[in-house]
Amino acid sequence: MTRSDTPSDLTPIHPAWMRIAHWLNALAVLVLVTSGWRIYDASPFFPFEIPASITLGGWLGGALQWHFAAMWLLVANGVVYLVLNIVSGRLWRKFFPLSIAGIWHDAMAALKGQLSHADPRRYNSVQRVAYLFVMLDITLLVLSGLVLWKSVQFPLLRELLGGYDFARRIHFVAMAALVGFVAVHLVMVALVPRTLLAMLSGRAGRTTA
Repeated sequence: MTRSDTPSDLTPIHPAWMRIAHWLNALAVLVLVTSGWRIYDASPFFPFEIPASITLGGWLGGALQWHFAAMWLLVANGVVYLVLNIVSGRLWRKFFPLSIAGIWHDAMAALKGQLSHADPRRYNSVQRVAYLFVMLDITLLVLSGLVLWKSVQFPLLRELLGGYDFARRIHFVAMAALVGFVAVHLVMVALVPRTLLAMLSGRAGRTTA
C-alpha cells in the first residue's frame, strides 16, 4: 500500500447522506432567498428594494410558488439532516465541546490569518459556532415563516414573535444573516478549496510522499 492510499485518505470525511443534504440545502436556500427578495419587493418595509435582476419568480405570485416549493425541501431535508446527525452521534463529535476560551482563541487566529486547516476532519471552534448558528437561524426562519404563511393557525407563535409585522422583520433579518453566512462560507471555500473537494467526493485530498 502506497502512502497515498493510506486508510486516512480513503476514509470519508463526510458521509454520503451529509453531502446530499448539504447540496439540497444549498439549492433550497438559493431559491428561498431569491424568491424571498421578490416577495419583499412587493411590500418593502425598509427604505430600499432588492434589484429585480437577482430575484426569482418575476412577480409576487410566481415568487410565492417558488418560495413554498423550496420551503418544503428545506424543512424535509433539514429534519433528515438533524435526525441523522443525532442518531449517528455526528452532531456531538463535530460540534462539541465548545468553550469561550476556544472560540476566542480560534477567532483571533482567524483574524490574523493563522487559523490552521491542517485536519479537514475536525471543525475548529469558529466553524462549530458558525454551523450551530446556521441551524438555529434556519429554525428561526422556519418558525417566522409559519407565522407569515399561516398566521391565523399559529396565534401563539405569532404573539411570541411580536405579531405579524414584526415576524416579517425577524424573517428578513434571519434571511440576511443566512446570506451573510453563505458569503463568508464561499470566501473560506475559495481560501481552502479542498473543503469543496471533500464535500463533493467525501474524502480528503491525497497526501504526497
